[in-house]
Amino acid sequence: MSDKTLQLHPDRLFPTDARVRDIARSLYNEVKDLPIVSPHGHTDPRWFAYDENFGNATELFIRPDHYVFRMLYSQGVPLESLGIGRQDDAPVEQDPLKIWQLFARHYRLFRGTPSRMWLDTVFSEVFGLTQVLDENSAGHYYETITRQLATDAFKPRALMDRFNIELIATTEGALDPLAHHQHISGTPWAKRVITTFRPDDVVDASREDFADNIRALGEMTGEDTQSWQGYLQALRIRREVFRRHGATATDHGHPTAATSDLSQGECESLFARCLSGKANAGEQELFRAQMLTELAGMSLEDGMVMQIHPGAYRNHNPLVFNHFGRDKGADMPSQTEYVQALKPLLDKYGNEAKLNIILFTLDETTYARELAPLAGHYPCLKLGPAWWFHDSPEGMLRFRHQVTETAGFYNTVGFNDDTRAFLSIPARHDVARRIDCRFLAQWIAEHRITEQEGHELAYDLTYRLAKQAYKLGDA
Repeated sequence: MSDKTLQLHPDRLFPTDARVRDIARSLYNEVKDLPIVSPHGHTDPRWFAYDENFGNATELFIRPDHYVFRMLYSQGVPLESLGIGRQDDAPVEQDPLKIWQLFARHYRLFRGTPSRMWLDTVFSEVFGLTQVLDENSAGHYYETITRQLATDAFKPRALMDRFNIELIATTEGALDPLAHHQHISGTPWAKRVITTFRPDDVVDASREDFADNIRALGEMTGEDTQSWQGYLQALRIRREVFRRHGATATDHGHPTAATSDLSQGECESLFARCLSGKANAGEQELFRAQMLTELAGMSLEDGMVMQIHPGAYRNHNPLVFNHFGRDKGADMPSQTEYVQALKPLLDKYGNEAKLNIILFTLDETTYARELAPLAGHYPCLKLGPAWWFHDSPEGMLRFRHQVTETAGFYNTVGFNDDTRAFLSIPARHDVARRIDCRFLAQWIAEHRITEQEGHELAYDLTYRLAKQAYKLGDA
């Protein structure tokens, strides 16, 4: 066993100044037990549909989490040794205990990262572990976690209740049959586990499977997706199917925020070129840009909230992509421009108060210069929280400091965890609540807002704004 005690200080992340810390603690105590609304994420809907026990500690904490992959890989740990399957079916480590021991041996690498904070919170508060994870405590950790996971109390639905998760949204591609959501359709769980429409698989013309996906879209909807109008109608049909399974939002993970507003003839010609496989990189980007505008129009029609997640250079490492596939920790933030990129879409729809677009960024330099001024003016725009690489205590503070004076609090949408790691959800929301209370406490201490306003804002940032932004009912 490890001789290092696992301790979570009750005032973690709060200010060091005693007076401001007292204010932060008072704010936090009012919001810490509010229900969790998780309106955007990537957990597996199978978990909630069939309510089966998780297999073991490795399956739960390591295999789904690209934050774990990237840190270990950066220190020379082969992905094969973590049991990550290869595209060529070459052998990889299969023993979950060996994988866990390897993870524990390198756990010190996560010091100072949000992952360390999330994981320690789960280890302590969910599993009751009292020693720090390291090589000596690895076996005890694995046995304790895996034993508890086999009980009814640790089935996904029971954990949803234990974590006080009021609602969770998963994310599925346009071609997903939504079988898991269909399984819970008509039950109370259909109101707590909803889907999100992410059509990148049939919108990104740079994908190697784009033409095949468009044909599959036609077969699924009965529309002629080889024609521009048939293709658009097929997307409308799929959106409606997603809405029937609870979706209130769409999600778009494009390399840039570029939008366009082409004529119908130009759209038809560009679509045909993309289908033929002859489109160059510039034409593929123009097609994605046009589709953001088209999809914004569809959101205005059907009321779905539109999330735009640009700026990730996907699969930056070709060796990892070729051997292991997508989402293996090799995506990188990239410089992203919004003011000019969004202008064609905003010229067409920006003044529509009934349109709801939530913008995210991986480029923090745009917060004060571009995103806050845009959201502080256009009725259709709101700002999503600090995302992905910046979903961290310092990242959350930078976000609040840089956007609030221009966009205010009410042109933001609260917090969403955007996670694949189910058990980290309470920990991530707790970090967000602590940081928001820290930020508000400083403003109260400086007499920039009153204490009453601070308490109202803490509630709004924790709960109400997310429900309002994603159209999830009254808060």
